[in-house]
Amino acid sequence: MIGNWNYGTGRRKSSVARVFIKKGTGLITINGRTIEQYFGRQTSIMVARQPLLLTNNGEAFDIKVNVHGGGESGQAGAVRLGITRALIDYDAALKPELS
Repeated sequence: MIGNWNYGTGRRKSSVARVFIKKGTGLITINGRTIEQYFGRQTSIMVARQPLLLTNNGEAFDIKVNVHGGGESGQAGAVRLGITRALIDYDAALKPELS
């Protein structure tokens, strides 16, 4: 934990995502843009949000992401893994649901 933020790193193909989460309203910001502005495909948005929906935390956290490298699909997968690791950093009891 860094201050009020929980941190997770996600890697997929050649993409790397640094994810910071804290309790909030459900706002997801990727490289300074909303998730809808950053990812052009609904599939990528769905992939990135999977860990939140799986743990019923869809609107519970504000998330800031820095992601680089690779294409849209790899970046979405990296964001998903980063969110998963940040959620486990927030509450280790979520690990069985996310495995």
